[in-house]
Amino acid sequence: MPSLAIQRVVSKWSKTSVLLEDGSIAAHIPLTRKLSHESLLAMLKQYNMVYVKPDRGTFGIGVIRVETSGDGGYRYQEGTRVRTFASYDPMYHSLKQLIGNRTYLVQRGIHLLRHRKRRFDLRVMVQKSPSGAWESTGIIGRLAHPGKIVTNYHSGGTPMAFGELMATHLPTAEQPAYTTRLERLGERVARRLQRIYPGLKEIGIDVAIDTQLQPWILEVNTKPDPYIFRKLKDRSVFRKVYRYGMAYGRFRRK
Repeated sequence: MPSLAIQRVVSKWSKTSVLLEDGSIAAHIPLTRKLSHESLLAMLKQYNMVYVKPDRGTFGIGVIRVETSGDGGYRYQEGTRVRTFASYDPMYHSLKQLIGNRTYLVQRGIHLLRHRKRRFDLRVMVQKSPSGAWESTGIIGRLAHPGKIVTNYHSGGTPMAFGELMATHLPTAEQPAYTTRLERLGERVARRLQRIYPGLKEIGIDVAIDTQLQPWILEVNTKPDPYIFRKLKDRSVFRKVYRYGMAYGRFRRK
């Protein structure tokens, strides 16, 4: 059986608050606030596009993209459905009806890089090694479904290799240095979270890359799906993820 010592942290707000205490990590976190009438309006005025997401949730379920429109109105998209409004208050009222009393966050929207006109982001897997050190063990791209705002595999996203997605954005010769940068960032995030949550053994970091190639931490998952790495042609990545997971009790022993 998997070890009960593996700690899970479900609140996105709690994890974000811990990471913001480290300045080197905070520089990679888009402005995030608890959702309210005032916080959403202020962030839309500042950024024009934001994401509204549940504090507790997985697989991109419940994530909503909210934007201002050129005519002074507003629109939001949830799943494939888009609704438009002439003014802010009716839009916010509709949004609240959709999400109910659940705690939601509002996060600055990052305009993701695209591959064949579809948005993509990255998942960075970070695990405790058999010797007990944090190590980034895999990076995989997630290409969004054409009609959706989220990239998650369980919501129709397509897993793809980092190099294939970044081919038109970053020269091949520069890609190893960039992946090393992402790996080091992932390991810093893991070490920071472990100071507050000592039972962590693995994390999956969702990273957006903007048009200036700045990496942004969108979310940290403390129960990441390891099997997405089976979609890579390089089978050695999943083998390593699985081997490390076996060492700390993530998988059942056959």
